[in-house]
Amino acid sequence: AHSTTSRQQTAAQQSENQWGANAAYDYAARRGQGSAVEQIQRFGLLGPDLTIGHGVWLSQDDLALCKENGVCICHNCSSNLRLKSGTANLNAFLATGLPIALGIDEAGINDDRDMLQEMRMALTLHRPSGHDAPAPTAAQVLQMATRHGAATTPFRDRIGGLAIGQAADLVVLDWDRVTYPWQDSRNGFADVLVRRAKVEAIAQVLVAGQTVYADGAFVNVDRKVELDRLRQWQSRPRTAQDEEMGKLADTAINVVHDYYKSWR
Repeated sequence: AHSTTSRQQTAAQQSENQWGANAAYDYAARRGQGSAVEQIQRFGLLGPDLTIGHGVWLSQDDLALCKENGVCICHNCSSNLRLKSGTANLNAFLATGLPIALGIDEAGINDDRDMLQEMRMALTLHRPSGHDAPAPTAAQVLQMATRHGAATTPFRDRIGGLAIGQAADLVVLDWDRVTYPWQDSRNGFADVLVRRAKVEAIAQVLVAGQTVYADGAFVNVDRKVELDRLRQWQSRPRTAQDEEMGKLADTAINVVHDYYKSWR
């Protein structure tokens, strides 16, 4: 019974994914000619200086175009989950050999911009059934969060790694706190880091050689003061414009739903 249910769920997920891919292509085709990536190529914008954010509904043909032109892709794992955007095919992304970055897109799973947690989620979510099925490695995910993240920026040659000539951007971890109470030494560094490191183990953060975080506190920012300011601002009485925008959002979503009913 469990096996039958699993197959039914898998078939349902595949059907949903296929509909999502078709809907994404249909939208782009109705707005222009071909997929969104093909549209971008038509304007001559595909290249290393372009980063495709999310890329949830990229087809194999789209990925081939991206690979041909050296495009970067940024995977936003928890954002896709929270916003019901679908689940990106990270394994297909990685198979291209392109720089695949890891981002949060202001919608982390706990609203705390925890990049260590984001790495664990990306590593865990994209593990399809079957021992031989492709799955990201911890080293690949760590690279996504560092060097490949840097590749999506104009200063890719100066950040993202530890090398002479690069900015001294460092995160120092208390390794005893990461591995307490015990860690099998046969597991590699990247596996232990991605699987076990929590924010509590961060001892120091440096940006361009300047310490910005140490001993559990930010050096140049009083976190509590700023959070209190945020709370005070967000707790202000709602204005007439706030109310109007809220009603507009409620109305607009119904209009959008009605418009797309015939698409499925």
